[in-house]
Amino acid sequence: MTSTSAAVRRTSAVGLALAACFTATPALASAAPPSATERGAAPGAGLGRFHDQRLDWRSCVLGPDDETGHALAKAGARCADVTVPIDYSDPGGRTMNIAISRIKATDTRHRVGPLLLNGGGPGGPSLGDAPDIHKAMKDVAARYDIIGVDPRFVGRSNPLDCKWPVSSAVFSAGAGRAGFDRQVALHKDLAAKCRATNKSVLPFVNTRDTARDMDVIRGALGERKISFLGYSYGTYLGTVYTQMFPGRYDRVVLDGAIDPRRYNPRLLRGAEPENDRALSDWAAWAAKRHDTYGLGRTRAQVLAAVERTVEASARGLTVGTAPDTFRLDDTTVPTLLVMGIADDTDEARADFGEQVAVLVKAAKGQPTRLSPEFTAALRFYLTGKDSHYGSVQTAVLCGDKAAPRDPERHWRDIQRSRAAHPVMGPLTNNITPCAFWDRPREEPTQVRHDAPALLVGATGDPRATYEGTVALRGLLPSSKLITMKGANRHGVYGFYGNDCVDTEVNTYLATGKLPGKDLTCVKQDG
Repeated sequence: MTSTSAAVRRTSAVGLALAACFTATPALASAAPPSATERGAAPGAGLGRFHDQRLDWRSCVLGPDDETGHALAKAGARCADVTVPIDYSDPGGRTMNIAISRIKATDTRHRVGPLLLNGGGPGGPSLGDAPDIHKAMKDVAARYDIIGVDPRFVGRSNPLDCKWPVSSAVFSAGAGRAGFDRQVALHKDLAAKCRATNKSVLPFVNTRDTARDMDVIRGALGERKISFLGYSYGTYLGTVYTQMFPGRYDRVVLDGAIDPRRYNPRLLRGAEPENDRALSDWAAWAAKRHDTYGLGRTRAQVLAAVERTVEASARGLTVGTAPDTFRLDDTTVPTLLVMGIADDTDEARADFGEQVAVLVKAAKGQPTRLSPEFTAALRFYLTGKDSHYGSVQTAVLCGDKAAPRDPERHWRDIQRSRAAHPVMGPLTNNITPCAFWDRPREEPTQVRHDAPALLVGATGDPRATYEGTVALRGLLPSSKLITMKGANRHGVYGFYGNDCVDTEVNTYLATGKLPGKDLTCVKQDG
């Protein structure tokens, strides 16, 4: 669940424009029947004009301060807008644009085709991911058109913004009932803000329509099949595409895969043990560096310092110096902890160590200074600076699957989990705006078709648990699994620096042949 950079999206718990402005209101239909395209026939039901559109490729740079655009231009990418219907049951109605980027294949003799990217979220932009993936693919990149995509209502694709006072809806319920009641009021208000600002499009912010957009992109590119690389939520999107459009995909890589049967608005529910272990593993790392962080010389001492800080946050903590000061409490501190433990590289652990040291000092009433990175993270999380991110992430989750509507059910789940998981349980089981959302237009996608995908999963992944990746492997019998053993990491291929994983994925992308059996790669020291 994942800020604006690819790396942050894959390691953040909240994974980070102008509001979309549509003046006409379409007729809101119930779940639409499968279109001719979805049944495997030629584009029909009025979609032919979308599949046959001609794309206008142009510079990706929107202005002098457009870092994403300049990075794409440096990599040789060009950008285009793909027109899609907002409501696929009414293709003659309103339309919107999906922004895509493309680094073209240079080895045209051995060209495979387009590789579409999704870095997760939901709500994460992937238009700018093409240069990083091109680098990760090494020589095989020359054989693909690498296609970055900002999904519908994300980034440059008609961004949805509910004008929230925060940029994420991921909070803990806190230590007691009073904190939970405040959470209920907050999430009810967040849902109301989305309904007030974007009611006419909320029914169409969902994964099934995003998958339909992918197939229009396929058609607009003039391709019979597309390949796909997805991380985190992107693995759910990729799975949904294989089910809705069997026969329309070639090579599929799903990294940090989600069990589609457990996909729901409380995405981290059930991942409490993995998050506890990741925090414990980091504590052991920090204990060896007590002289740097001052958190304790043993794993137990570091964990005790963290627990005392969470308890103290119930009374409120102030961190930073003017003008960048932030007020934290027991609904926000646990989220900051979860944000810091999905990457076990020394660099990421050091950044997290500095942040925890700040929180521990604040809990003791001592003055604190924030790094620019921690300041940016807190500004993102605690203000409405990037409310677009939280708005669209929540809208996708709520639009995909209904949440329990009774706050008391959430409270019971919180209380049941609190004893075994005092820090993580109140967060993973907390209420969300989806409890106050309109019901989704369609039922969630069921996995009924086998798909020969290559799955990648780290045994200590605290976001998309290894258990979920193994479950998806079982649902797709023809798939193969690369296990990244011993890593507390969310998102491995191309970004973790594991030669074993990178080589196996690139071999598959080059040959189209899955490994003969499931494989295990081991975390590299250093």
